[in-house]
Amino acid sequence: MKATDAILSVTSLRKRFAAVEVLKGIDLTVTPGAIHGLVGLNGSGKTTTMECVLGMQSFQSGDVRILGRQPADIWQCHGAVVGIFDTPGLHSGLTVRQVLTHARMLCPKPVRSPAEVEDMLGLSRYSHYRIRQLSLGNRRRVSIAHALLGQPQFIVMDEPFNGLDAGGVDDVLALIKDLNSQTGASFLLSSHQLAYLESICTHISILHNGRIALTETLQNLAGTASTQLRIVCDKADAAVALLQSDPAIRISSHEQNQLNVQTVGIDAAEINRRLVMAGISVSELQELRRGLHQVFQDIVNAPADSPLPEAS
Repeated sequence: MKATDAILSVTSLRKRFAAVEVLKGIDLTVTPGAIHGLVGLNGSGKTTTMECVLGMQSFQSGDVRILGRQPADIWQCHGAVVGIFDTPGLHSGLTVRQVLTHARMLCPKPVRSPAEVEDMLGLSRYSHYRIRQLSLGNRRRVSIAHALLGQPQFIVMDEPFNGLDAGGVDDVLALIKDLNSQTGASFLLSSHQLAYLESICTHISILHNGRIALTETLQNLAGTASTQLRIVCDKADAAVALLQSDPAIRISSHEQNQLNVQTVGIDAAEINRRLVMAGISVSELQELRRGLHQVFQDIVNAPADSPLPEAS
């Protein structure tokens, strides 16, 4: 895909705070209609990346294009780009309705009334509450409602589930899905709550050590992790000795006649073949599902000189 066709195109982005280089040349593309998750350890640079994308932070080098424009020119998108951050910047002395009424006056192309977005976010009963009277979760809802007064094409959300109870999380997940399916809005979401991202995202990027270590569609994500197998056999000690001789195989646990192994580039059939050829009878061989959490752990725990993660 050409950079001009992408909703967001980030190329070789570098950002330094004093002597510390936080972003070391990251590349990131959000395609039209995507719900793209950005994950990483605390302090990995997720929020910094989003702030650079939205023109809230300067950066040393690289190129950022959002709807074909540079960050400094996002204002020319007339409300098509919206950013929602972890700490909502809302006037604590105003009521919910006042905040949304003022925001609508500033919205370049409003399409919804304050009452409509209050209803969408479950805020109608809090319409006359002052912001300082709201819980963190409800302040987060107000910030999302603020963004939905218009009809944005691209929504950047930093930790959108923070402070929300289970019902609030479900509401936000449903809202993201509805906006994506009904209006075609694209999203860039960051969160440390991987299960929520896995339930909603079409694409995932993992930010680690200042670089994008992996970008993949959620559909293909499981194939990027090392394969994990549970094996039950009659000669477990012999099986361990055989398999450990291959550097692409790691024994993660071994107890009596059962062992768990992780492999890279070797499938279950090949493992079974090797064991049988060595005279080891295999009574059970099960491939375990690899989700986003395990892929993430594989990447952040892997030694620099090895494709395999350290034992957890």
